[in-house]
Amino acid sequence: MTQKKFDLEERFVDLAAATAFFCKDLPNDFTGQYYGNQLLRSAGSAALNFGEAQGTNTDKDYIHEATISLRELKESRVNLKILSGMDYGNEAIRKKLLDEDEQLIKILATIIKSKK
Repeated sequence: MTQKKFDLEERFVDLAAATAFFCKDLPNDFTGQYYGNQLLRSAGSAALNFGEAQGTNTDKDYIHEATISLRELKESRVNLKILSGMDYGNEAIRKKLLDEDEQLIKILATIIKSKK
């Protein structure tokens, strides 16, 4: 089976969408709203910046956009760990999000390193 050209982009989009649904179901208290909003922004930003990286013309521009995306993924990872420590949100979904986030961090870090 051949892989689609934007398979990695789809993973970013899927992570952002799944994160949005996860955040929607967090408790509607101050803590849930605060961390939910932060997580929603960082996961969405990771996907959007990765999309921007796809349209760059030089490796330098790609590295810049991809590095922003990587930082946002790392912020999402910490946020998910904080939510885990507080046992906020659906545990199974939270673990899946964290696993996918970790995988994308490793993939993107490797891509950035290879382009330097």
